[in-house]
Amino acid sequence: MRLKDKVAIITGAASGIGRAIAERYTAEGARVVIADLNVKSAEEVAQQLGNRAFSAEFNVTSQESIDRLVATVVEKAGRIDILVNNAGIFAMAPIVEVTRDQWHKLFAVNAEGKFFTMQAVAKQMIKQGHGGKIINLASQAGRRGEALVSVYCASKAVVISITQSAGLALIKNGINVNAIAPGVVDTPFWEFVDREFARYENRPIGETKRMVGAAVPYGRMANPQDLTGMAVFLATEDADYIVGQTYGVDGGNWLA
Repeated sequence: MRLKDKVAIITGAASGIGRAIAERYTAEGARVVIADLNVKSAEEVAQQLGNRAFSAEFNVTSQESIDRLVATVVEKAGRIDILVNNAGIFAMAPIVEVTRDQWHKLFAVNAEGKFFTMQAVAKQMIKQGHGGKIINLASQAGRRGEALVSVYCASKAVVISITQSAGLALIKNGINVNAIAPGVVDTPFWEFVDREFARYENRPIGETKRMVGAAVPYGRMANPQDLTGMAVFLATEDADYIVGQTYGVDGGNWLA
């Protein structure tokens, strides 16, 4: 068990990639906090994972909620060793149709929310004095622009940038900050993405998903479990000398 007795917060863990990481962390011996805005689903996941998991209501756009999450975890588990900063949302529109509301909503969750969650957990880790691991979920979309996904791409580029800055700032405290950049991942989230592409590009439902899966050099879209190995590695002492890096786990879609 590579994470035996570590306490890990995973945001957006009620489904998709976050849930898969929570399941893997529990199997690796960690005590896992399922932090999500969807309280019912978070509770269900925690119950399925057993007594090494508990749920917490979490709104990444609220500083009060962020601070309450940190305080609750410390109260229940005594400390925080790992943060998987996963919560995020998606939207798309042609450049000439992007609204200020769409821009602000994506950045509030994907950029601002991630930054201030990372900050709050880092403060607690510094207070504890034993270092820690922070893993931000970026995206291959943060490596490049896309015509219909400009705001999402920009928000994920911010994640890569703040990972570098925080990595440099916090390593002196023994806190490793790194990121994972998934490619296309087969989750319920992608059903929504596929419908949006179908709407804007006049394609049948399912066609975009089929095309992007076929275009991955590995030969298929990722499943959430494909991300969990890197999430475990970055949370272990094997990653102690890795600082501010973003790892593509994308089947060869983007070569850094």
